[in-house]
Amino acid sequence: MTVAGEPTTTEVADGVFAYVQPDGSWWINNTGFLVADDGVVSIDTCATERRTRRYAAAIAAVTDVAVRTIVVTHHHGDHTNGNCLFPGATILAHERCREVVANSPIGFGDAIWGGIDWGDLTVVAPQLTFTGRVDVHVGDVVVELHALDGPAHTVGDVVAWIPQRSVLFAGDLVFNGGTPFVPMGSIPGSLAALEQIRALAPATIVPGHGPVCGVEVLDGIAEYLRWVQRLAEEGRAGGLTPLEVARSADLGPFAELLDPERLAGNLHRAYAELDGAPPGAPIDLLAAFGDMLELNGGGPLPCCV
Repeated sequence: MTVAGEPTTTEVADGVFAYVQPDGSWWINNTGFLVADDGVVSIDTCATERRTRRYAAAIAAVTDVAVRTIVVTHHHGDHTNGNCLFPGATILAHERCREVVANSPIGFGDAIWGGIDWGDLTVVAPQLTFTGRVDVHVGDVVVELHALDGPAHTVGDVVAWIPQRSVLFAGDLVFNGGTPFVPMGSIPGSLAALEQIRALAPATIVPGHGPVCGVEVLDGIAEYLRWVQRLAEEGRAGGLTPLEVARSADLGPFAELLDPERLAGNLHRAYAELDGAPPGAPIDLLAAFGDMLELNGGGPLPCCV
């Protein structure tokens, strides 16, 4: 287990709050919320009952109005497990996200991360799904929800763009200080998503993990993803497995990123794409996670939930 720091609630723009959970490793995600007189809009929830109740308390410290809407950026449990703790809230997501959430039990991957106290949680899938764009009105502020056309981090990613405040909630399309993670999505799709984010020119980005940042972080993420593609091309040409490539790789400028073992999983996606798999096509996730465990020394992956 890693040791996580204290979460912080920061008003990054008028009425827009980022809730950042250090250190941003596995299952330790960021959320955020917007406040209006008639209710709160939350961007994602958290992985466990304890973490989500702490997030709810942070909202209550700002306003006494209820959370009426939850925007889901993607299906992963660190962003959706806590949905059930906001009864009555309408949950919005990409149309390809709902089915995955509905079929992802709480406690996925206990063998990968070791024993986790998830708390008293039940799966609550999004009730309202969309493609393209949907606008959510929070008082006089419009939150543009953009559903990505194709797989990127996952098969159904959404960003929440607030042009009046120049704030973007990017979900896990952006890891700030952490290793990007694309086994369930697409490397070219992730690169395209970064360009979509760049085109919006946000002054402030709330990433899915890591500190609040700006567009300056996008270059490093894109550089990492292109590096993974090059490693896969060279490794496949040399008859190496993704794990063999990951073990021999010189991380160079990426050595300081959290969770470097994700390289093995990312290489599984890159190999599949080199073999002609379409974006987001299922890969052998057990093999991908098994290789990440091996790269991490064979023990559970680090997390602190």
